[in-house]
Amino acid sequence: MKGPGFVTDDNAESSGLRGAVAAFDERVEGLFEPLRGRPRIDAAAKIITAVGDHGWIWTGIAMWRGRRSGPVRRDAIRSLGVAGVSSSLVNAGIKRVVGRERPDRSDLQLAASSVPVREPRTSSFPSGHTLAAFCAAAVLSRPGHRGGNALLYTAAGLIGVSRVHLRAHHASDVLGGMVVGTALGLAVRRFR
Repeated sequence: MKGPGFVTDDNAESSGLRGAVAAFDERVEGLFEPLRGRPRIDAAAKIITAVGDHGWIWTGIAMWRGRRSGPVRRDAIRSLGVAGVSSSLVNAGIKRVVGRERPDRSDLQLAASSVPVREPRTSSFPSGHTLAAFCAAAVLSRPGHRGGNALLYTAAGLIGVSRVHLRAHHASDVLGGMVVGTALGLAVRRFR
């Protein structure tokens, strides 16, 4: 299949899993297209993706939690370090193996704004922004803190949505980043 960016051989048919992924990506892309070109929505997507860039939001949350010395500060620093290192390594490894092409952005029409968006240079699957966001949300979440945990996962979800809106990723890249990031975050929580 020569569909939404997977490295495949030319004889593969567009049925099965890859066909379902392509259909899913096309359906979600169709939902986002009418929203693009609207100045407020485009600016919000750019701001959200920029805040997720290089883990700025998670660093800010960890700094807020670690504003007082003691075990809470140590936990916040350890959590951020574990989430950052593990998500970077896993993301780079998966991208290297999968090698999926990014969505075509040649006809992307976004409203002009002063918010810069870094041009993606790596392969598309999984969304690294989303993987890191969900990993950090899982690591930084705390038992019994429903409101705070909901905010962490909502922020992670918005980062993923912004990546689709800006056509930096296919929707399945974001879904993959969400699943891998959450699983990784839950797995590494014991090391914080």
